[in-house]
Amino acid sequence: MTLDDLRVFIAVYETGNLSTVARTMSCTQSAVSQHVRRLERETGLALIERRPRGVVPTQAGRILYQAAQGGIASLDAALRRLGELRDGNGGAVKISTGGVTVRHFMADAITAFRSRHPHVTLEFRSAQSARRCIELLHSGRVDLAWITLGQPLPGVQQRPVIDLPWVLVTHRDDPLAAREAIEPDDLPSIRYIAHPENSASRRRLEEDFVRVGFTPPPPVGVADWDTAVLLAELGIGHAVVPALPRLVLSPGSPAKVVPIPALNPITVGWAVRQWDALSPLATEFADLVAGG
Repeated sequence: MTLDDLRVFIAVYETGNLSTVARTMSCTQSAVSQHVRRLERETGLALIERRPRGVVPTQAGRILYQAAQGGIASLDAALRRLGELRDGNGGAVKISTGGVTVRHFMADAITAFRSRHPHVTLEFRSAQSARRCIELLHSGRVDLAWITLGQPLPGVQQRPVIDLPWVLVTHRDDPLAAREAIEPDDLPSIRYIAHPENSASRRRLEEDFVRVGFTPPPPVGVADWDTAVLLAELGIGHAVVPALPRLVLSPGSPAKVVPIPALNPITVGWAVRQWDALSPLATEFADLVAGG
């Protein structure tokens, strides 16, 4: 039984899919299976049950996962710190975020952190979906992931930071710009600029549209939050976006922001493998963002 065996098994347990683990770890599906089979030989028990659409853990698999998950996370964090001591650098904090997250949620925290720790590297890896952020977290390539929070995820601890109500950004010449608030009856008239297809925010928004009785037509475009706002300023469509902390229209903007109180706010915040296993620097950065 090796550490690599356990790391692969943890990833299989958390994703429920051998091919996903192989893709994340840049190896073959056969290699992933070999790691799991080696553990099964040593324990003498089946750890996963193969199904047509993935795998599910057995009782023995759940027991091994609970024992291994915390230990591996702590060991990986310790190895990182030992490497930093060996190399004589100030350390690094690795963060996975969506494309527009840093500007809206982390700018002040980055400035404060850099003034305290000028020799520490902040590494940001942009991802187009919460799922990809979590994959990077599971693989150990990042310490922290900033995501739209939802249901509990295997092997992930979540910490909410801010609730964001939804707003509509529209050109001032549009009739909806005269509203004090957008009501469900107003939604059929919007020309919807959709969020990226695999994003958690798009899924949550469209589920909420259905909840209030609105089925959106095919989108007039697909864009991240900031680009959707720009397209709305140009009169190309309507941007339905969270009320971002730094949602500032350009000087002399022809657009207006109107709240949509009928839609449920989304919650964004941090996801980590294990808070207790984070380095002090990663914990400090996460706290700075949450406190900002």
